Amino acid sequence: MDQQEMVGICGRNDEFLRIVRDSFSCRLVARGNTITINGEEAEALQLQQLLEELLFLYRQGLPLTSHDVRYSIFMVKEGRLDSLHRMYADTIIVNNRGRQVKAKTLGQWHYVDTIRKSYITLGIGPAGTGKTYLAVALAVAALKKKEVERIILTRPAVEAGEKLGFLPGDMQDKVDPYLRPLYDGLYDMLGSETFQKYLTKGTIEVAPLAYMRGRTLNDAFIILDEAQNTTPEQMKMFLTRFGFGSKMVITGDITQIDLPGGKNSGLKDAAKILGNVPGIGVIKFNDHDVVRHEIVGSIIKAYDAFEKRKEQKEK
Repeated sequence: MDQQEMVGICGRNDEFLRIVRDSFSCRLVARGNTITINGEEAEALQLQQLLEELLFLYRQGLPLTSHDVRYSIFMVKEGRLDSLHRMYADTIIVNNRGRQVKAKTLGQWHYVDTIRKSYITLGIGPAGTGKTYLAVALAVAALKKKEVERIILTRPAVEAGEKLGFLPGDMQDKVDPYLRPLYDGLYDMLGSETFQKYLTKGTIEVAPLAYMRGRTLNDAFIILDEAQNTTPEQMKMFLTRFGFGSKMVITGDITQIDLPGGKNSGLKDAAKILGNVPGIGVIKFNDHDVVRHEIVGSIIKAYDAFEKRKEQKEK
């Protein structure tokens, strides 16, 4: 291990090393390019495996984050090192900046595997679990491998009660704010210039859900984002657009429904109705799959606990 790798796995100002030390009773001493472990044999072996796995991930070209360190500690302590290693070894795509895009949790890895194997995948879970980003990465990978001829990205135009007619500009200007998260993922994978070229040629289409009506989508990778804001009728309409040679991914967070008047969510209904249909996969993420700052996971847990207490009081 050279000096750069040592800094990579120890973190800036030994941030990662402190996380590791706080999670084990063994004593860790970092000097030069060497980390010495002193303590009980079984735990020392776990620590060795952990540090080797972090070094492997760093050598894959990914800058380590505190999430990577904490999740790796969790997996090693659970005795799931083999799954962790296979997950870290699986690269979905190399993005526009030369960085490898990978699943960062087993939930994400299962999601990626399900998308690869299924015609239609429903990814349901809280913010920060990578539902949309990973779907976009797989879509671009499929396009580059010529497994599909185009990518279609769509969202329902429902956000906190705001209506398209009240927004300034032409139709493209009106829908852009709703579709911005999808643009961000494509920019990261392709770069602005390539994305614009594909958009102009029609290889990539980004449109509101209403534009899907009456179409049959063949040889396409289709992503419906924020699907919790579809009605059951809209969801059925969208699902029946599926065509030959296509793959469809539907993502959403059923705790963030903005439908007016207490309407049922099409995503909720689809998860119940389609759960046992061959060729369709339903993946549900939890707080362990949040890959944003660890405070996001804590916020999700706090809100979940609040909602459970609220439901119990109402009962």
